[in-house]
Amino acid sequence: MRPAILFPLFADIRTLSGVGPKLEKLIAKVAGPKLADLAFDLPVGVVDRSYRPKLASAEPGRIATVEVSVLDHLPPRIKSQPYKVRVSDDSAVMELVFFRAHHGSMADYLAAQLPVGQRRVISGRIEKFKDRLQMAHPDYIVAPQDIASFPLHEPVYGLTEGLTARPMAKAVRGAVDKVPDMAEWQDPAFLKQRKWDGFRAALEQAHAPAHDGDLSPETPARQRLAYDELLANQLALLLIRGSMRGNKGRAVFSTGKLKAQAIAALPFALTDPQLEALAEIEQDMASERRMLRLLQGDVGSGKTIVSLLAMLGAVEAGLQAALMAPTELLVRQHLASLEPYAKAAGARLGCLTGREKGAGRDAILAKLAAGEIDILIGTHALFSDDVAFKELGLAVVDEQHRFGVHQRMQLQSKGKPADVLVMTATPIPRTLALTAYGDMDVSRITGRPPGRKPVETRVIGADRMGDLIAHLRVALDRGARAYWVCPLVEESEKIDLAAAQDRAVMLRQALGLDVGLVHGKLKAAERDAAMEAFKAGQTQLLVATTVIEVGVDVPEATIMVVEHAERFGLAQLHQLRGRVGRGKEKSSCILLWHQPIGQTARARLKTMRETDDGFVIAEEDLRLRGPGEVLGRRQSGLLEFRMADPAIHAEFLDIAHDDARLILRRDPGLKSSRGEALRTLLYLFGRDDAVRCMRAG
Repeated sequence: MRPAILFPLFADIRTLSGVGPKLEKLIAKVAGPKLADLAFDLPVGVVDRSYRPKLASAEPGRIATVEVSVLDHLPPRIKSQPYKVRVSDDSAVMELVFFRAHHGSMADYLAAQLPVGQRRVISGRIEKFKDRLQMAHPDYIVAPQDIASFPLHEPVYGLTEGLTARPMAKAVRGAVDKVPDMAEWQDPAFLKQRKWDGFRAALEQAHAPAHDGDLSPETPARQRLAYDELLANQLALLLIRGSMRGNKGRAVFSTGKLKAQAIAALPFALTDPQLEALAEIEQDMASERRMLRLLQGDVGSGKTIVSLLAMLGAVEAGLQAALMAPTELLVRQHLASLEPYAKAAGARLGCLTGREKGAGRDAILAKLAAGEIDILIGTHALFSDDVAFKELGLAVVDEQHRFGVHQRMQLQSKGKPADVLVMTATPIPRTLALTAYGDMDVSRITGRPPGRKPVETRVIGADRMGDLIAHLRVALDRGARAYWVCPLVEESEKIDLAAAQDRAVMLRQALGLDVGLVHGKLKAAERDAAMEAFKAGQTQLLVATTVIEVGVDVPEATIMVVEHAERFGLAQLHQLRGRVGRGKEKSSCILLWHQPIGQTARARLKTMRETDDGFVIAEEDLRLRGPGEVLGRRQSGLLEFRMADPAIHAEFLDIAHDDARLILRRDPGLKSSRGEALRTLLYLFGRDDAVRCMRAG
């Protein structure tokens, strides 16, 4: 149970005064639904009102706070004109300008706010217009004795359409005020060495910046908060790892006979990195401890064949194996590519997706329960309650970034604790591997698989679209197959979808060919049919949104065009490029960019042109975009950090990793007084799963 001290922080935003349903929705969109989310939403800017010049020497364009006398009011003669109030100090005159102020009530309000002959303190941005000083819609107007009622330094928070600065700042302030004083969870000697304050004091400081420098992730206050978040993350992952490993695994031994039969059937020799990764997996499987291993390898580096050889080890030991992929299309693809080698080793394959229904599904489940299927390949359907293995020894999960910690925990409920191998074609920088997969050991398959040719990458502007289509026409006439990928961004999904459909029509007319179209809004069966037609060569050109990013395998496709390449992340561009260059023919990837293009986008395209090493690309992606983006929820289903930035706070990540291990070695149940405080830390950062693991353990 969440400790009572945190109850106020996990109340809904609407419990704050002045927050109605409409405002709640807008604030939740930016920060999240609970007060804790708001308290952790740190300022992105600061308004400095401490500049107090005389009007005559005020710098135009700068926010200033000035004390003035009200001279007169100049109501507009016609509705479209602004209402003006002239004010002065003893150095110059300035006009206050109010647009859309022709209503009587507004004029009355201004007359009360700015009575002629009275002195007022006014804060806002001073501009020069036709040699006259002006301030449009001052932010604050108060009597001189009330100057303390507005802040000289104001934090600025991220906003969304319809949400303005003041209600957002007021809501954040309300949430921060609810943060209780909690027992210290950090080691006192460590705090002293770093000269860090307590959590609440650090949070207060982070929300009260006076200058731009106070927004830096390197300030002591923000470092302290980042370290708390990273420690919660590392503790949670180690607790989950402990729980998943806590149920003793089984030692899986095999002579390697089935593996040898499958290898003999391969048309190529395994590379050294593949053999090394397989040796690490087999070593884990042979130990009494449960395997939890992440297998990283670039697109096409041969992870799937390594996983099959590991699964054959389990089959030889009299156990079953499962391979789970994110889409039905990938499941069928794995089935087709692995079948000949499984057959050579005498292993029986089965397939289970949402498509299997009724009697067909029942027959598969019966064979599985009877042990008549050695390796079952399927989608998330493998998680269904009615799926029972006779004895599952190894579970392999393909495409990790669609499969988070929670699903890893769910997988262990299938019978005795099986070994778990997770494969990802998204090379993950070391710092992120630690924050997202601290619960797993990592193997990497590096280098290009044998026979793979490098893909030639070209970057061209959209003004050369005509040349590109002419080039495409020549290639397609020769029998080539090509992808044309259009972006799909959630916020403008309808517009993007229309753009993809329009592009398919345009290409159909320009090339005089049948053009396929796949996108996320198609029903699975329609999408599969379009993919199958492309695979079979019935359509030579496939226009697609990024649904083809993961694992689609058409060796005959040799051209990849990515339109609006400036809108894609590096990891995504790398994944898309990996869809070609899978056959014997030379392949090319054309990155088509449109104006306007920013510096970061240019840097991404330059990286793509210069390297095809996924790990180099991943590190560069992290540098350019920061981890919130690289591991953003949409991109990867992984954790997003609110106050930590693993790229900037990498040093603290390493310390937190070591600290968490030491804490759990000394106090595995978190029962000491520091342990109790650390439980509060876990709940504070929403790592409830980890605390539940501890209780279950």
